Amino acid sequence: MAIAVGMIETMGFPAVVEAADSMVKAARVTLVGYEKIGSGRVTVIVRGDVSEVQASVAAGLDSVKRVNGGQTLSWHIIARPHENLEYVLPIRYTEAVEQFRESVNAIRPYGRG
Repeated sequence: MAIAVGMIETMGFPAVVEAADSMVKAARVTLVGYEKIGSGRVTVIVRGDVSEVQASVAAGLDSVKRVNGGQTLSWHIIARPHENLEYVLPIRYTEAVEQFRESVNAIRPYGRG
């Protein structure tokens, strides 16, 4: 399984919260963090299987439109980021999110999820 990273940058915190919520509900991904860039820009970051991250980002992008004043500034998916990125950028799994990573990798019974 290739672990991907997906990012959505929004204008405003409510929009990024909505995006993050939709992203983790739509697919088997782990929310690994967020970054406040400044001037109201906020980026949310998820990790998981490539196809799951693609579905997650699509759901997040759609959900930003439901927020009053919500605006997507940019988004991107990296299918197999180089391991060096994890040590420099805030995209790695931390101890704080490890419990959620384990639940994402658990096998879900057919018809549930």
